[in-house]
Amino acid sequence: MEFDALDEMMPYDGKVIISQCEGPVTKNDTVREICAAFIPNGDRFYQVISRYDDALTNVIRKEGFKAGDASKLILPFLKAFGVTDQALVEHSRRTCMMIPGAAKTMRFVQEIMTPFMVSSSYEHYLTAVCDHIGFPLDNCICTKCSLDGVKIDEWEAQTLRDMAAEITALPVIEVPINTRTLKDFRLEDRKAMQRLDQIFWNDITDLASYHLVMETVPIGDAEKASTVVEVCKKVGVALEDCIYIGEGLTDAKAMNIVRKGGGLTISFNGNSYAVREADVAVMANNAVVTSMLAEAFYKAGKDAVLDMVDDWKFASLERSGLVHEYIVREAKKVFGKELPDVRRVTAERMSDIALRSVGFRKTVQGQPINASN
Repeated sequence: MEFDALDEMMPYDGKVIISQCEGPVTKNDTVREICAAFIPNGDRFYQVISRYDDALTNVIRKEGFKAGDASKLILPFLKAFGVTDQALVEHSRRTCMMIPGAAKTMRFVQEIMTPFMVSSSYEHYLTAVCDHIGFPLDNCICTKCSLDGVKIDEWEAQTLRDMAAEITALPVIEVPINTRTLKDFRLEDRKAMQRLDQIFWNDITDLASYHLVMETVPIGDAEKASTVVEVCKKVGVALEDCIYIGEGLTDAKAMNIVRKGGGLTISFNGNSYAVREADVAVMANNAVVTSMLAEAFYKAGKDAVLDMVDDWKFASLERSGLVHEYIVREAKKVFGKELPDVRRVTAERMSDIALRSVGFRKTVQGQPINASN
């Protein structure tokens, strides 16, 4: 993973903040929405391949395949339906849903720390997000691919379109929690997996569009973890001066590295994997909370943030001087008299906090990109 662009970014000022895009900043299921927009019955098509991804990752443990690699398996089919790089960028601009307050927050953190965003989504989506919030695309680590870089004949496109229809007709594989081997799947699911194996690891491997699969590296848990280490090394900052904000499974490894290195890890409306590796769990429908925690970390470090969270009241925030009065006023405007649920994560409270966070994340609504600020 290359970070040459770091040499030309904004001057280093002492601390680094790395945020997952989807969850803390935006509210999209990006690849699923792209499939639904460009492929007939695309939502069903995505569900079949996504559940196949789950089975290969968590049960079959296919060598060289990791969680989230479904995003590259989908690329040849997007190409077959005439999708271009520009079409993906324009789709993202039309459909991107921002977490309320995220645009202001991401602009604010750029003023006090060196910021980065990480995402498993395609670069086209991050381009739209960055254009809207004024964030440097060079400081984003995401899944890079170019549909325009591959040319295919009409016969190949038709072959892939026929396969897409066949995939859509397959059952959505069920992966029960206690599934351990292929024999544990339903018969119809085993047959579906065999057909998907044939399609992805045999039938399309000689097609020109398979170059998209071979050359694309989705940003998963390992890539996010290495990003943390490489960014801190390149910028010259210790892990204890790094914040990582995550929300899901692919953030857990990176969060673990930061937490064990003495940095601050924040689960923003995260699932149980993120909460497990978090110092602080945020359950909020507005990202102004991120500004509050980031500023306190910038001014006084991790321990001060944890103390602030332990006494999480407006009056205490105002007395502490750790959060600028403008940010406090913004929070009062957004939340009223009561701050949202923000908690220090401890071993004793982890299960309860995870349940609360998982429940809350289902209620969060995004704003269209042209309506957010």
